Amino acid sequence: MFKKILIANRGEVALRIMRAARELGVKTVAVYSEADRDTLPVRYADEAVCIGPAPAGKSYLVMSNIIAAANTTGCEAVHPGYGFLAENADFARACADNDLVFIGPSPDCIERMGNKAAARETMTACGVPTVPGSDGVIEDVEDARAFADRVGYPVLIKASAGGGGKGMREVHDPKDLDGAFSAAKAEAQAAFGNGDVYLEKLVLRPRHVEIQVLADDFGNHISLCERDCSIQRRHQKLLEEAPSPALTPELRRAMGVAAIKAVRAVDYRNAGTIEFLLDESGKFYFMEMNTRVQVEHPVTEQITGVDIIKEQLRIAAGEPMRCASRAPFSPNGHAIEFRINAEDPDNDFRPSPGTITRFEVPTGPGVRIETYLTQGAKISPYYDSMVAKLIVWGSDREEALQRARRALDEFAIEGIPTTIPFHKRVLDTAIFQAGEARTDFIDIAF
Repeated sequence: MFKKILIANRGEVALRIMRAARELGVKTVAVYSEADRDTLPVRYADEAVCIGPAPAGKSYLVMSNIIAAANTTGCEAVHPGYGFLAENADFARACADNDLVFIGPSPDCIERMGNKAAARETMTACGVPTVPGSDGVIEDVEDARAFADRVGYPVLIKASAGGGGKGMREVHDPKDLDGAFSAAKAEAQAAFGNGDVYLEKLVLRPRHVEIQVLADDFGNHISLCERDCSIQRRHQKLLEEAPSPALTPELRRAMGVAAIKAVRAVDYRNAGTIEFLLDESGKFYFMEMNTRVQVEHPVTEQITGVDIIKEQLRIAAGEPMRCASRAPFSPNGHAIEFRINAEDPDNDFRPSPGTITRFEVPTGPGVRIETYLTQGAKISPYYDSMVAKLIVWGSDREEALQRARRALDEFAIEGIPTTIPFHKRVLDTAIFQAGEARTDFIDIAF
């Protein structure tokens, strides 16, 4: 196992990784921007290094500063968390070039699966179901129109690089194609420095179901069941649960087999997620692969008893994963994660930076909080608006729902608007209570 690692991230995920490392006897180094100088992860780490001013482009995204911090503090490895540089192949290569282990997959895997058009081709070749789509990048709107006319509307324009809903446009009417195509390319170029897009047939009213995978250097490839991430706003997840209310044991096995096929096809190592669309008939289609740990990994941990961050560290250190002997996994109970964002849900989820004047978290059986907040903390406008995660577990979905209502009622954050009231409204909807939420949930329910 490593003796010391650097966490190239901030906020709740940095603290989550530090806690796992401490339990394994691994020392940690935090990096921080000037805006994060007084945050909990900086105080918790064994050492901390300032890497620049508040804007991420001058701190958390500056690879040379992070590498220098790792080298000067004697780190052996770097954990990227999620976001920032987590899926940046150049950063993974820079780590290797500086004799640092990147705690994640190889740069080639990141590159191959990060390009969505190339990933589609790889999945099709290895027999994983994919949505009918274009053969690679669509160069101009005339080719886009030809594809759409061939498969029929609606279609989905998607950026080849990146994720998070950037460079993505739905087109339901042929007259809207030109504008949507130009807008998607421009947004992709601005967000990722790559304006390439491709097209897919749009699957109407799908569920977003993903399979958590782990793979090590000892031939172990395992699926840790699924998560349902269908409740989204502008392709950004707001709530996740595991297992999915929609899956039968047979469908769970089929999706797990497909996910392992994908992992083996690209010789993947470490933690990753294969994301699928599940249509109303029960057919599923590969959407993309996230080559990192996910925000919603705690719900999987709650139903499997596997510490995914610790397994990441073991795999990267050249050790076999501990949980392989327990495979295949079946879900134990039910878990739901609520993303608590510094956003105003009554004002189109507008970000709401400011100072936390009251912060009280729920406790008790089956309740888990992931956060870096303390009372008096300042929420910066420079970074992602997620400030905490509430995870509840119950012996079945009904108990998880009851526990969620109690925990949300006890969760008090004052000083800024948050998404806590929104989550309470979600729990009150008949659609969610019935386990019938799909990706159009917010449009239908609100």
